[in-house]
Order: sequence, then structure tokens, then C-alpha cells
Amino acid sequence: MATLKVPANVPPPEEDAQKLKKAFAGWGTDEEGIIGILSHRNGAQRKLIREAYAAAHGEDLLKELEKELSGDFLRAILLWTLDPVERDAHLANEATKKLTGSNLVIMEIACTRSSYDLFKVRQAYHARYKKSLEEDVAHHTTGDFRKLLVPLVSAFRYEGDEIDMMLAKSEAKILHGKITGKAYADEELIRILTTRSKAQLNATLNQYNDHFGNAITKDLKADDPKDEYLRFLRATIKCLTSPEKYYEKTLRLAISGLGTDEWALTRVIVTQAEVNLQRIKEEYHKRNSVTLAHAIAGDTSGDYEKFLLALVGNENA
Repeated sequence: MATLKVPANVPPPEEDAQKLKKAFAGWGTDEEGIIGILSHRNGAQRKLIREAYAAAHGEDLLKELEKELSGDFLRAILLWTLDPVERDAHLANEATKKLTGSNLVIMEIACTRSSYDLFKVRQAYHARYKKSLEEDVAHHTTGDFRKLLVPLVSAFRYEGDEIDMMLAKSEAKILHGKITGKAYADEELIRILTTRSKAQLNATLNQYNDHFGNAITKDLKADDPKDEYLRFLRATIKCLTSPEKYYEKTLRLAISGLGTDEWALTRVIVTQAEVNLQRIKEEYHKRNSVTLAHAIAGDTSGDYEKFLLALVGNENA
């Protein structure tokens, strides 16, 4: 369910490329012109603009943007201009580096993309970094995190809606048994979370709730709310079953904490603008009694703010 508003009569990519070249020319960069074009083009259109720019000017649009812009605005524009699969490969690689490492980013990509899209991200990762995503994730992580993350990024889940209720009941019992026994990284628990379709997983977790009286995430929180792996396991389950709630919380923490977490704010808005942002906005409004656009406007400034608001849609929703 996309939020992005694309004009009905979009100019040809060659025209957009020429306007962008003009925005870079002269003494000052026309940031508003750049925002006006790129924020209102979908992924396929942005790819054509990049190709047209390279054909007309012999230069990579991304490199031109790097020369002209800076800071959080630059990062947001670059991530937005990348093809979604390229972007995910870039974010995943960044998340396996020492200084920018993030298990949550790797998990987000593994849990919220379709099986086919995740497969394409792995292919793009091979082509760009001459390594597999799985080997970099395995190298970056240790212990229980590695046990969960490597099969998550390796998954190719069934995407259909069919569910097996007998299987859901039996696997709900398996999950309950493992959690009761504090076997939080048990191979059976990880097998269920990393291989079952999302429809099947939702059915299993509903059975868990019905039979044992608590949501699985509540049981995982009861033992040790501050345990890092358990917190990560809960986030993984939420990301698989209710991505809009996971992203709402990510945005809330990014905006309401001590200082804005611009990396998290940028990542969620840019990666979800063409996917699930409307539902995330609705969840944010319901949870915080303020629109996401209002919260962003109160916590950011300048061209970075203008660009994010253009992607979010600056309306009361």
C-alpha cells in the first residue's frame, strides 16, 4: 500500500535528467528542484532518469548528487535514488561493517521483503561485493544472533495464503515448550521462524495465543525484558507478523529519543515509501495521537525535512 504521489503526466526521463543537470549548474544548487523531481518519481522512473542522465551527460547521477549535497539530506536522496534491490544490498553491507553494524537492519530486510525480492537482494550483493550476504552476516554476528540471522537472510519462504491448522497447533506447542524451557535459540524454534510462510507463522502464533493465554512476544519479555537477544527475537517476530507496528516503533524511537536517529528515520521512510508507508502512518497516528508528518516536521529541518515530508505526504493521515 504505497503513499508516494506520482504526477499523472510525468515528463520523459530525458527531460527530468536535463532539469537535474540544470539544478546542479551555477553557483548554488537548486535543492528544491531536485526534491521536486526525485520525490515524485517511482522506482522504475528513477531508474530511467539515472540511465538518461548517464546517456546525456556521461556522468553517474549518484556521483553528481554526492558533489552537490551533504549530510542527512544527501544520504536520504542517495538511498531513494538507488534501485530498491541495490539499496537493500547497500544497507545490508553497511549493517555488516564494524562502525555501522546493525543486526536490526539485516533482520528488517530479511523479514519484510518478499521471498523473490530477498533473493534479488542476495544476487545484487554477490554482484556488488563479490561475496555472499550470508557469509558477511555470519562473519559480522556471533552466538544466538548468528544462529537466527543467517537462516533469516537465506530464506525463500512460500508466499501463498494457504495454512495448515494441524501444523499450526503442533508448532505452537513446540514454540511454547522451547520458551518455557528457555531454549530461545533452539534449532526447532529457529526453523519455524525462518522457514514457514508468513501466513502459516501468523496462524501458529494465533494458536499459541489461544492455547497458552499470552502472545509469544509477551512470554519472551517476561523472563528478561533487558536481554538483548530476546529483545531482538521479539523484534523479529513483530517484523514478520506486523511490520507496520515494528516500523512505527522504530520511527517513534528515532524521533522521540534524546536527539533524532536520522539513519533510522531515513531508512524507514525511504524503504517503505513505495511499500507500506500508509499503514505505518496510520499506526503512528493511532499510537502517538500525532501525524507522522507533524512529528517529522518538529524534529528535522531544512532540505532534509522537505524531502522526507515529500515522501511521507504532508497531510493529516
